[in-house]
Amino acid sequence: MGTKGGDIMDFSLRVVETKEKKIVFSLLASAAKTLAKKKVNQWQYWLNPPIEKIKWVEEGVESKEFFFLENFNRQIMGVVRVAHNDLIYWGKMNDKAKYIHSLIIHEEFSGNGLGFKVVNKIKEEAILNNVEYLRLDCDCTNKKLCKYYINQGFKQVGQKQLALGKYNLYQQKISS
Repeated sequence: MGTKGGDIMDFSLRVVETKEKKIVFSLLASAAKTLAKKKVNQWQYWLNPPIEKIKWVEEGVESKEFFFLENFNRQIMGVVRVAHNDLIYWGKMNDKAKYIHSLIIHEEFSGNGLGFKVVNKIKEEAILNNVEYLRLDCDCTNKKLCKYYINQGFKQVGQKQLALGKYNLYQQKISS
């Protein structure tokens, strides 16, 4: 199984351990550099993260909401955060939802449909746990990524203006 080409890799989601949080920051910074190379002005704050973003990652790691995407060799291919709530972007909601954040596929593994497979794996797990919605946000200036989520069945249901940008809010109803 190669790292590039037509193969869609098998992977597992493994909880990030506290001692591994530097790897999460490294993946976030790497994603910011990749986006900059593509002339996408998103996530550049991860190159020198403000204290609130550092705390956001630390809290997510401590809450066991961050997962590494690993291949069969236990090689880290990316990271994602899956939360039970999202007060920053969505506020208090009265339904059962999972919130997907910071889905990063390392550049070496991108272009293989892995991001789509990660969202589907999260969706399958959520359905087993009677979750009603999958939710995520996306920088509204990143038109390609916004379209990517719409193509996966997410619908834009709002926008949120925050200090670091304006974000489209997307959700997908997955069970009743």
